[in-house]
Amino acid sequence: MNEILALAADNLLSPIILSFALGLGAALARSDLSVPEAAAKAMSIYLLFAIGVKGGVSVSEHGLGPDLIAAIGAGIVLSFGLPFVAFGLLSVLTGLSRIDRAAVAGHYGSISIVTFVAASTVLEGQGIFAEGYMVAVAAAMEAPAILSALWLVSRGGGRPAGNDGLMREILLNGSIVLLVGSFAIGVITGTEGLAQIDSFIVAPFQGVLCLFLLDMGLVAGRGLRQARASGLGKGAILFGMAMPLAGASLGLLAGLLCGLTPGGVALMMVLSASASYIAVPAAMRVALPEANPSVYLTLSLGVTFPFNLTLGIPLYVAVSQAMTGG
Repeated sequence: MNEILALAADNLLSPIILSFALGLGAALARSDLSVPEAAAKAMSIYLLFAIGVKGGVSVSEHGLGPDLIAAIGAGIVLSFGLPFVAFGLLSVLTGLSRIDRAAVAGHYGSISIVTFVAASTVLEGQGIFAEGYMVAVAAAMEAPAILSALWLVSRGGGRPAGNDGLMREILLNGSIVLLVGSFAIGVITGTEGLAQIDSFIVAPFQGVLCLFLLDMGLVAGRGLRQARASGLGKGAILFGMAMPLAGASLGLLAGLLCGLTPGGVALMMVLSASASYIAVPAAMRVALPEANPSVYLTLSLGVTFPFNLTLGIPLYVAVSQAMTGG
């Protein structure tokens, strides 16, 4: 236990986590510190492209095999199943309507790619190997949860918006297109291709991530202030911290069953613990327009995201190492 706490403390003192904490603290203190929206967008494009290319290169070296297929299959099962766990917890802890519970649940079956990138960087800083194809697992876990959320609504007698553009909205979401596309570039070009853009993809990555997480800290801090203003009850806030732990536990089991390395298990836990605030909100606007965005965005971005960045990632890494002997 002491070793787990020591590792968690070390991870909390990493530059990326401290950058996030700086932004969070500045927002809560109502500082006028801000990052231009165009700069934040450019940084997110860079980070998605870089992580996708590096993951694709790793797969090109590793090759397609049953371990990759098993990990992607486990990710899809988790993405379909986690909304049902979230829906049940919300039913116990909150008085939200069925539609709002389903909308929130969909966010917690999908993933936060920023949390995934931050966790990957923490693992790299600790010298912990993780399978590069976990990027493909992340991409596969984006959409299934949305279908589960819609099923939860329809089962209760609600009628999700029957919009033919929903699947297009899901599959052509910018983050998914960029992540999958850059992953394909990495697979096709391999190590030779990476060598050509190494100075752009590898060297600046952690510095850009620090600045991006500074901005995300500002956004999350504003979300926490909104949580107080919107009157979300203690049960909803408790859910925003308990659900990541429940998801991470299932991700741990899946990672162990798939035979992943300690780093791979940690990333599976992170993916299962995170909540979407990009792809799923866009889909919910189309499919469940009557759901309250201030509820699902505040919980995913204002509560769960900072919880995972500051406490969750160090805990998941430490637990994965303890459980795998890594």
